Amino acid sequence: MKLTLEVLKRRIDVAVKRTPADLVIKNGKVINVFTREVLQEDIAIVDGYIAGLGSYEGKQTIDAAGNYIVPGFIDGHVHIESAMVTPAEFSNVVLPHGVTTVIADPHEIANVSGLAGIDFMLKASEDIPLDVFIMLPSCVPATPFENAGAELSSTDLEDLYAHPRVIGLGEVMDYPAVMQNHEGMLKKLKGASSKAKYIDGHAAGLNADGINVYMSAGIRTDHECINAEEALVRLRRGMHVMLREGSAARDLIALLKAVNEQNARRCLFVTDDKHLDDLMNEGSIDHNVRMAINEGVDPMLAIQMATLNAAECFGLKHKGAIAPGYEADLLFLSDLNTVNIDRVMKNGKLAAEGGAIKHPAKTNMAPAPSIIDSVRINSLNFEDLKIDIGEGNANMIGIIPNSIVTKHLVEKPDSLNGYFQPNPVKDYLKLAVLERHKNTGNLGLGIIKGLGISSGAIASTVAHDSHNIVAAATSDEDLLVAINHTAKIKGGLAVVQDGIVLADLALPIAGLMTDRDSAFIYDRLSELNQALRKIGCSMLFNPFLTLSFLALPVIPELKLTDKGLFSVKTFRHISVAEQTLH
Repeated sequence: MKLTLEVLKRRIDVAVKRTPADLVIKNGKVINVFTREVLQEDIAIVDGYIAGLGSYEGKQTIDAAGNYIVPGFIDGHVHIESAMVTPAEFSNVVLPHGVTTVIADPHEIANVSGLAGIDFMLKASEDIPLDVFIMLPSCVPATPFENAGAELSSTDLEDLYAHPRVIGLGEVMDYPAVMQNHEGMLKKLKGASSKAKYIDGHAAGLNADGINVYMSAGIRTDHECINAEEALVRLRRGMHVMLREGSAARDLIALLKAVNEQNARRCLFVTDDKHLDDLMNEGSIDHNVRMAINEGVDPMLAIQMATLNAAECFGLKHKGAIAPGYEADLLFLSDLNTVNIDRVMKNGKLAAEGGAIKHPAKTNMAPAPSIIDSVRINSLNFEDLKIDIGEGNANMIGIIPNSIVTKHLVEKPDSLNGYFQPNPVKDYLKLAVLERHKNTGNLGLGIIKGLGISSGAIASTVAHDSHNIVAAATSDEDLLVAINHTAKIKGGLAVVQDGIVLADLALPIAGLMTDRDSAFIYDRLSELNQALRKIGCSMLFNPFLTLSFLALPVIPELKLTDKGLFSVKTFRHISVAEQTLH
């Protein structure tokens, strides 16, 4: 609500008890995240804001019946597109889990559709119960080592900073561009800093010297830590460390080893990329809080990290606490240790109860035709899919389960007449990344070990961050069927066996999202999981999530882009057949 003189007057009148509050919550155990105390106080609310704590009367009273009352949770870094739903449906899913505010980076759709994609996410997140703040994508394309659907300069981003929900520049993942003073990157950093906006980092694999570079450039956060040592390096340099627990990257338990009473105020929780089924089954930031408590973190400290810390990191001065002048985003917990959420209030109104949304939000706009028509490919033949490896060793991508980091393996796979032959018994599969935005015909081919498919193929247009078609297969026949089917449905996921599509999920909005509701998508994801089991997946990790990060050339150690196999250590393409650099 816009702060007018009349609104300010009402708030003060309620605070000094001249007029009754709109709503008073009584008999609750209020969690004070400033002092980490439990207080027995009434909460007086007017116009969606807290006007006072103490003893109050209101036009309406809610008996909290001994529930713990905590501030609404804040997800400090999330890509809504990774849930494969529109912002409205995302709101319907995460609000019952206590998430009332998110800091979203729409670089997934921006890499496909550019400014039109950002505009869609801004407009589609208007007037929904969830507060969605936007960090403008800094790296479109993510690197110069692949082809994305768009390219955004500092000039393209300039006008968007005037939007009231745009609060900064999203994760800067092109470290070489920062370190080498590339003019385009420097202009983006200066553009954000000159407007006093926040800048997110993406410091995967960087040592202390690399963090020096990022901090000097005004980059103040990182969500790519995978162990306690990395987290401590960043904390010691003054960064805010984002403790991530998503679907593919599950780093929270390892990172908690770095958190203590002295440094916890610089830590916050994020999900980054989380699939819809995991959001529905596990939760969002509530899951992170729950895990932290189970790992021995004091519940008050865990809640502080999920609320006040995130709010302060991004300058959200009216969020993250239960205090006068703060928004009345409140969670009613029946148990503090299990984070069992009975009710969720957004702006002083009941938003969810008993795990269910009260008033589901509806998608309020249709995407532009260019966003829907985003899959453009040339036809492929079997000759296109050959990988010449000779008779020697090959560079190949080694999967690390439940991690987006991969290994650079050098092994001797099967070959026939010098061409690679997939071998499911040894878990050697063919991997393909096909440019799908501008019909260039670019095709990168590689070998992957550890995906755990015994037959068939899987394909997806969710392939961070350029979102080309990525597919893995035990045979070229199934590989072609899987690729062609994802194009036919205008983007999405597909499982193929013996030339037959066993299951799919169409994602026609930029090849990343659908406007169908969460129940429909959940059912289709269940069908995909059944199909994955049929082709031999152990399901110890999600193969689609793993697949989606195999084309991201900013995460160590070896990845595949539409331009070929890429060594993140050297930031250069390498040959499949040998270790010699191009």
